[in-house]
Amino acid sequence: MADIRITGRMVNFTRLTLDTDDHAAIRQQLTQMLQETGSQGTPVIIDSTVEQELIALIQLLISLDLQPMAVIDGLLGDEARAIQFPVLPADRPLQRIKPTQEQAAEPVAATDQQDKKNANPAEPVKNSLTQGHITSFHNEILRTGQCLVQDHGDIISTAGINSGSEVIASGNIHIYGSARGRVIAGAGGNGAARIFCHSLEAELVSIAGTYCVADDIPAYAVKKAVHIYLNDHQELVFEALEF
Repeated sequence: MADIRITGRMVNFTRLTLDTDDHAAIRQQLTQMLQETGSQGTPVIIDSTVEQELIALIQLLISLDLQPMAVIDGLLGDEARAIQFPVLPADRPLQRIKPTQEQAAEPVAATDQQDKKNANPAEPVKNSLTQGHITSFHNEILRTGQCLVQDHGDIISTAGINSGSEVIASGNIHIYGSARGRVIAGAGGNGAARIFCHSLEAELVSIAGTYCVADDIPAYAVKKAVHIYLNDHQELVFEALEF
């Protein structure tokens, strides 16, 4: 029996683009962003438009509970190679577009006291607002080279997506049309996320990192209306929908 096995699993990385080498400013801004999004533990790819002290930057990101995995080749490429840190080739990122409309649920009030009934009435209860659920609606075809992202909720596309495009949501994705690009739900690890589409012709589908490329999509689901979800074994299930 072989001692090595190769299996496929998609890991969602966050591209961290830095326009400053002021590590104090980076710490302050990232701390605020992480508090708002709850993205601690996220794997990140570093892309810098200015020279950086890479080792210090990596240590900074780790201290903020991020996981630096590689740098984009460019200003930091030679420094990364010198310390044998992974370097990814520069690419042409997809054009991130704005949805036609966004609908936000009311922010949830969180309290630092778990049981208000037992709280001392003489002490004020401290409240903070946590990020509410957002649904992005898009009623135009997502064209090749375009990307639609919702980090805090669901995406609903009423016109379909072309090949070479991408939709990414932390929650569910609904595509009322042909899904010909890459469809990534549950970004960030939400295994309860689901994908619904009228015609599945995707290059790739993924939920919470578990993915399937076009060649491996079951024949009965191709160009059909489907519901995709993860089962108890973290396997993708393609369920045909009847209308």
